[in-house]
Amino acid sequence: MGVVWGSSFLFMKVALAGVSFGQVAWSRLVLGGLTLGLIVLVTRPRVHNGPVLPRERIVWLHFLVIAITGCVIPHLLFAWAEQYVSSSLASIYNAVTPIMTALMATLAFRVERLVRGQVVGVLAGIFGVVVIIGPWQYAALTGDLWGQLACLGAAVCYGFTFGYTRRFLSGRPIAGATFAFLNIGLGGAIMLLLTPVLAWHPVVLTVPIVLSLVALGALGTGVAYIWNITVLRAWGPTNASTVTYVTPVVGVLLGVLILGETLSWHEPLGAALVLFGILLAQKRLRLPPRRSGAAREGAPGRADARGAALSSGTPGGTPPHAADRGRSPARPEIDLSGRA
Repeated sequence: MGVVWGSSFLFMKVALAGVSFGQVAWSRLVLGGLTLGLIVLVTRPRVHNGPVLPRERIVWLHFLVIAITGCVIPHLLFAWAEQYVSSSLASIYNAVTPIMTALMATLAFRVERLVRGQVVGVLAGIFGVVVIIGPWQYAALTGDLWGQLACLGAAVCYGFTFGYTRRFLSGRPIAGATFAFLNIGLGGAIMLLLTPVLAWHPVVLTVPIVLSLVALGALGTGVAYIWNITVLRAWGPTNASTVTYVTPVVGVLLGVLILGETLSWHEPLGAALVLFGILLAQKRLRLPPRRSGAAREGAPGRADARGAALSSGTPGGTPPHAADRGRSPARPEIDLSGRA
């Protein structure tokens, strides 16, 4: 997903050479909705032989909310922003999504709790993004302030959507393909209603522009969203959103190789920090356990205790089973993904 969504910033930049920002967002959601609708029509996905589409009105209302906050608004913001900022910079700002998701999921919706290693991973990833941006060279970066604020606003919308989805829609018997179709399809329907405002403008179509719009809609907003929903529901919002750490790496590389944007020494370094943060946030790497107070003090008389331990069979000479008396059961670590 990081590769697909990282290339989306390139496709938006190419498409903006011939169409307006509203037409980019309009094409993205309409083509994505049509692609997902075709997939649902052919596969007819069901959960426990239930209906293909949900029947409860409240569920449709929840999908309408995430269609607005997770599709319509952020897609318009990113497309508008790329009129003023580079595709590389836009992809870098997109990496703020995980920190926004963590704040929304833990503070606003209270659906997750981060453990120590995951907090360090999120912070390491954000620090990596800062290194990629290179604030000490801020004057060398092109882009209007309002464009950058629009990118940050889109990241906030994504973070809200991840948390909202986990709070109100996770656990419902809805197939992943149907989930993605309702999300993108409702966003596309909203865009169709806004056609006179967003899409009724002259266009200049070339082969690269058309291919970029098709790839952005059918692939980046269509097929990739099925993948995204599957990961979100399996791993939880913060883990799922860490895929956006990979996005700036892909976005910067494509911007350099295809659009001729510059690549500085600090960007690969920041990318390495980002990948390290992903491994921690997804528990692929773990921090060393904290040492107890006795261990830090050095525990005088350790040799005598070791000798007593040999005779008693338990560490420190404690009689067998006595070490467990009066000890409260260890609290299980809360899994970020919410799985049992």
